Amino acid sequence: MARALPLLRRARYEVLPTAGAGDAVLAAVPRDVPVTVTASPTKGLDPTIELAGRLRAEGYQVVPHLSARLIRGRAHLAELVARLTAAGVRDVFVPAGDADPPAGPFTSALDVLELLTEMGSPFPEVGITGYPQSHPKIDDDVTVQAMWDKRRHATYIVSNLCFDPAALRHWITRVRRRGVTLPILIGLAGPVERTRLMRMAAKIGVADSARFLAGHSSALVRLSAPYQPEHLLARVGGVLTAPESRVEGLHVFTFNQVGRTEEWRRRLLARLAVERTPS
Repeated sequence: MARALPLLRRARYEVLPTAGAGDAVLAAVPRDVPVTVTASPTKGLDPTIELAGRLRAEGYQVVPHLSARLIRGRAHLAELVARLTAAGVRDVFVPAGDADPPAGPFTSALDVLELLTEMGSPFPEVGITGYPQSHPKIDDDVTVQAMWDKRRHATYIVSNLCFDPAALRHWITRVRRRGVTLPILIGLAGPVERTRLMRMAAKIGVADSARFLAGHSSALVRLSAPYQPEHLLARVGGVLTAPESRVEGLHVFTFNQVGRTEEWRRRLLARLAVERTPS
């Protein structure tokens, strides 16, 4: 477990662009922890861009989601790029998104990634999604091909939420066997109540993984007890820290429980530092 210490130091937090999210980040998250800001299919991209701009002005490294299916067209993308670059944003995450129907002509992340490349690659860092487990709406062979196609326009991969350590280990190995060499950030749920975690997991398309979590919870552990992320880190084992895996950090889904998440991270950092110190 102590081998995961460097990954924990390079963690970043994902937040939802709700009304109180900015204040919660300012109250609990150190400036050296990057913050990613998701996009809402119902509210559009403006709340994402506004929160990213506010946090960037406060000194955070921010990573807004540019969900392809929320972008209305080329002009809208150009406007978003201008707003973000003016705010000093250097890193974006480009998922397809869940808006149905899409707001414009873009239906996949690749559509937007290719256009960003045509625009001269205005962001030095661009993240794409990886799927350790099956996507509920996309066949596995399509997600595999999509990662291969997107790799030319991206600089890193963020794995979708997964609670099955065997699936996560297998996915990392398969990504590398395919010849995809982009660094990986492991998507990890923060310490939230299990009932809330399973509810949110179903909303973001990882219900199968949530059912794995429920099925492998000890009968002595109440579902209302907080999920402990370090258990997954310990069970994934050496694959996370093997040089050939190129896992370079953690992407922590906080579900806006940023205070609890940062408290957990600090406690675990302190514990692992002690474990790593020779006696």
